[in-house]
Amino acid sequence: MEKKPLGKTGLSVTPVGMGVLTVGRTHLDLPVDEGARIVRTALEAGINFLDTAECYETYPYIAAAFRDMTKSGGTAADAARDAVVSSKSLAEDYAGAARAIEDCRRALGRDVLDIFLLHEVRQAPDFENRREGAWQAVLDAKAKGRVRAAGLSTHHIDATELAAALPELDVVFTLTNFQGLGVRSGAEQGSKEAMAEAIRRCGEAGKGVYIMKAFGGGNLAADYTEALGYVTALPGVTSVMIGMGGEQDIRDAVRYFEGNLPRDYRPDVSQKRMHVDQGDCEGCGTCIPRCASGAIRLNADGWAEIDLAHCVGCGYCAYACPVRAIILL
Repeated sequence: MEKKPLGKTGLSVTPVGMGVLTVGRTHLDLPVDEGARIVRTALEAGINFLDTAECYETYPYIAAAFRDMTKSGGTAADAARDAVVSSKSLAEDYAGAARAIEDCRRALGRDVLDIFLLHEVRQAPDFENRREGAWQAVLDAKAKGRVRAAGLSTHHIDATELAAALPELDVVFTLTNFQGLGVRSGAEQGSKEAMAEAIRRCGEAGKGVYIMKAFGGGNLAADYTEALGYVTALPGVTSVMIGMGGEQDIRDAVRYFEGNLPRDYRPDVSQKRMHVDQGDCEGCGTCIPRCASGAIRLNADGWAEIDLAHCVGCGYCAYACPVRAIILL
């Protein structure tokens, strides 16, 4: 698969990356050996870009895949060595971010991390609150040669706009899709058009841009080619991360980006079910009144939970969730 330069980072990535979150505890919760096999399958299929995070608890899957591939030698070892990994941390303070970087280096067995981000920068003021602490830690790690590229991940238009204006920022991992699901503007729903303009500005500023939630947390997966066609056509976008939980996900992505997938392709989503990612859920309860089946409640921990015995799969709850915590899995 052809690789493209990721902004001015000096890194080259495939136009699709594997979101490793899907194999982890809060989603499919696969055994490490099984999840590692899926990571390895993606890398050997030609995908060289992986996304993870401190809070995803998915480092063991990536590390195991790398170990297995290195032991195999040949092209497998080459693919493991050449993989570009993006990780991130929710830390706000210097010590927390510095620790997260060292934990990632150790867990993945890499002296230098390709990309490290401030995770989930919600609005521009959130970045300012983390600038002197966590952001400085990432920049210091880059100055010491422990991180190649520094950036932020966000669902917010203003944070994406801010990224374009920060000379020291290399990459931005932002959210958009053809329905605008999850795009935020302050505390409100934002527009896909405004996000597209912010992404364009990032690209013009030389930032490497890659996209999350192209399928709206799986809720747009049935419109597979439309969803990918929208995000890949946006000026400034280099790559899109897709959550991959199995070999079919990998095959579909590779076929699409190699131009071998029919444009009317619609994947079978009949076995998928609504799921609340409790790592993202904020317990706001917005989803509860939108469920006509009464299938959602707040559990003992205060997070939303879906009773699949009563869920009819309409997806209205996912559209109501302000942080895209309700996904089709």
